[in-house]
Amino acid sequence: MQNSQVVKESGEGCADAGSRPGYIQPHALKELWFHTGTVCNLCCPFCLEGSRPGDDRLQQPSLADLKPFIEESLALGVQQFSFTGGEPFSNSEVIEVLDYALDRNPCLVLTNATEPLAGHLGRLAALIEKPFALQFRVSLDYPNPEKHDAGRGRGNFNLALKTMRQIHRLGFTVSIARQSAPNEDVDAVNRAYQPFFEEAGLPAETPIVVFPEFHEPGSHPDVPHITEHCMTTYKSAEERDRFMCSFSKMVVKKGGRMRVYACTLVDDDEDYDLGGSLHEAMEVRVMLQHHRCYTCFAAGASCSEL
Repeated sequence: MQNSQVVKESGEGCADAGSRPGYIQPHALKELWFHTGTVCNLCCPFCLEGSRPGDDRLQQPSLADLKPFIEESLALGVQQFSFTGGEPFSNSEVIEVLDYALDRNPCLVLTNATEPLAGHLGRLAALIEKPFALQFRVSLDYPNPEKHDAGRGRGNFNLALKTMRQIHRLGFTVSIARQSAPNEDVDAVNRAYQPFFEEAGLPAETPIVVFPEFHEPGSHPDVPHITEHCMTTYKSAEERDRFMCSFSKMVVKKGGRMRVYACTLVDDDEDYDLGGSLHEAMEVRVMLQHHRCYTCFAAGASCSEL
């Protein structure tokens, strides 16, 4: 079924307020996300984390903060560590964290590939020798420098391309994340990136992760309720297992405490604080009541590349 059809039919079929709320019961911990804090060198008006310079909605964790969760996750069979922000390379301990994590699992880092990452290139080079691979996902919002820079600042499209070229030459794998537009031709937009991949010396098949509109943190857009009927009518058991909250969790530092949240997209809602340990969090049924849960349900959105 096409996403637009799912949105229409599920929106109609899920409107029954008398139905029990939909949920996901976690089944495994394949990917563990770490939020490096909402500090960012940029101040993008569309940021789904509300990140900006000096922001402390989520604090920057240290290696000492993260070590217990890394070790606990290994006992649960985790396959990958992923890092988001903010801008992860604004965290002063990010290289130490990656150095530790890459002895244990592959790592993915989401980055804007501007000054903070460019300033760490010398120290990053040594990480190519680690036992596990380090991959970068760079935010390149549109295949259009002017449109990208309108949100991220003049010159940042070309700076991101330059940095991507440099990290690729160091031997690291790169993917990009972009924003979608209503009724777009996904394949045509993706093809429009090819000249920029060529300019940066990246493979033509560089992965592109396409994100729909998630809205700013703390917002409450009017979306249909996801009910148990929705989940069993429109999603098979296999599809439900592909929801991020089924196989991943995110560790954040919030109010000075280390907490585990249901996924990368709901840290603005205390209802998705699942506890202080991964074992505790994996036992909690995730209720799909956040507006971003509906985006995942209807559009098949996911932050994961697993």
